Amino acid sequence: MSIFTMIFGTLVALEFFYIFYLETIATTSKNTGRVFNMDEAELNRDSVKTLFKNQGVYNLLIGILVLIALYVQPNPVWLGIFMGYIILVAAYGAITSDKSILLKQGGLAIITAVTLLF
Repeated sequence: MSIFTMIFGTLVALEFFYIFYLETIATTSKNTGRVFNMDEAELNRDSVKTLFKNQGVYNLLIGILVLIALYVQPNPVWLGIFMGYIILVAAYGAITSDKSILLKQGGLAIITAVTLLF
């Protein structure tokens, strides 16, 4: 894999670790509210906190899998599969929630997928 793939793939993992942080550790913070366009009252609902924490763990595991495909068992095929998955989930979010999610969540994954072609 190219150095560009390694750099952008690592940035994808870091992005997912940051999402984990927002959703699982800083669930009710102002920054979480800003990122997800949610007010403080909504973030403090028990059902939302539970859903966010579950989603956060999911994002943490995606970040870990990306790092495994980059560094532990380097495999461009699996890395490509993970990037495709991330892009598809971002596209779904763009369709069902907010168009900006495609680039916010999927932008680095798109760049990483493109670097796999070279």
